[in-house]
Amino acid sequence: MLGTVSDEHAILLAEGTLGHMPAYGGAHLSMLALLVVAAVVLVRWARRGEPARVERMLRGAGWVLLLNSVLWTLWGVMPWAWNIDESLPLHYSDALRFLLPIALITRAPWAIVVSWFWGLTLNMQSVLTPDVNYFVWIPLEFVEYWIAHLSGVLGPVVLVWGLRFHPTWRGYGVAYGATALWAAIAVTGNALTGANYGYLNRAPDGPSILDLLGPWPQYLLVEAVLIAAVWALMTLLWVLLDRRAGTPALDGSTLVRRPCGAQPSSSTSASRSGPSESVITRR
Repeated sequence: MLGTVSDEHAILLAEGTLGHMPAYGGAHLSMLALLVVAAVVLVRWARRGEPARVERMLRGAGWVLLLNSVLWTLWGVMPWAWNIDESLPLHYSDALRFLLPIALITRAPWAIVVSWFWGLTLNMQSVLTPDVNYFVWIPLEFVEYWIAHLSGVLGPVVLVWGLRFHPTWRGYGVAYGATALWAAIAVTGNALTGANYGYLNRAPDGPSILDLLGPWPQYLLVEAVLIAAVWALMTLLWVLLDRRAGTPALDGSTLVRRPCGAQPSSSTSASRSGPSESVITRR
């Protein structure tokens, strides 16, 4: 037994890693349970909490997540943590680390819709089938991985189900266009570095949802079609509900709609505060 553990440790060191988090082990299952409980609690809080307090708390959470994302990105390019396959912020979840705080802080409709679609599909792959290798400090890397991926689900859930920002067909188109644009950026980065950001050059080493879609590059085409179909269903639900309820567009935006009785958004609060603040919010 000890010999086996030592051999495994030697192999991990030779590969430049300290270890790997197995999918559906105890740590992974505990994070999935936390996600479900947190989603229920946060949606209930967002709907029933005092509006001004909810706004302050979510905006504060956005700033904390943004600061954490900046620091974690800087950590990744430090000499002790640098790894060409992991350190560049070119995964979709890396971009979501910054998009979600923007959505929480500003309520920008484009950030909300992209966070919604990316968070509950592309990011969800990393939640359900994590591919986590540890390189420097296991506790920190474990925590940062789950901060990014759990917030990537919880933030959009709170914005859409809790605060009721509903995506429209135009928002769907903008999110899909943003996805194609980021794919082009990641593919360029992969070509220059030989890495596999976005898993656009090959499937992950461990088991993943992509394994069900065929070999590379076939799975890219299948994934693009599947994403378009799933996102269309995710949009259709809200479009039908909003059409039936007569939900108006948010502050003239055609990317999201919001029921009139929902919690006031940042832009709505600003418009009530005075002309100068309203102008700043709309810019």
